[in-house]
Amino acid sequence: MVKLIEKPHLSKAAAKRLSLYLRCLNELNTAGVTKIRSSEFSRLTQVGSATIRRDFSQVGELGRSGYGYDVAYLIKVFNELLDVHDEKRIALIGCGNLGQALLKNNFRRNANLNISCAFDNDPEKIGREVAGQIIQPLENLPQLVAQENISVAISTVPSQFSQAAVNAIVKSGLTAILNFAPDPVDVPPTVNVHYIDLTTELQTLIYFDEQSE
Repeated sequence: MVKLIEKPHLSKAAAKRLSLYLRCLNELNTAGVTKIRSSEFSRLTQVGSATIRRDFSQVGELGRSGYGYDVAYLIKVFNELLDVHDEKRIALIGCGNLGQALLKNNFRRNANLNISCAFDNDPEKIGREVAGQIIQPLENLPQLVAQENISVAISTVPSQFSQAAVNAIVKSGLTAILNFAPDPVDVPPTVNVHYIDLTTELQTLIYFDEQSE
């Protein structure tokens, strides 16, 4: 019997890699691959094999020496760790170009992630329908959080308005926020904020691309 460590405490970087691992494992499973070694998985994920082995060891005893890893079993483990079986309903704050693009896509590749309501403070946007969602005024957020069983918020508002938007999110009772504005915001210790800085990501990509020339 393989023994797992229940809900290990992982760094943010390691937790992000788990999502990458799960996506690649699902692709392997679809292709009929039943087992894989860390060196092979490294080439697929572009994550070093030593890092993969370290991440996996934090989760539990997932492989056997000389055999590698069972793909179906890894999928089961990572599904449980990432709670992919439970639907996560999401509030979108900010319905500009980026927000509307997220609404239209709405995590098509993951049926358990669902943007269930959208908000903005712009009177010209409020009341409009985008991808089946009626854009609501931000003051309706607490009501919709309870009504729609929302557990996560995504904020796409510009940096200068980010703190105000996050304040409204925190006031609504949500404690998980994905923020597309890179500047840090002040939140209580019980609130988790992850930042996505598209400029930094692009500049990093360009740097490594130029180094490989």
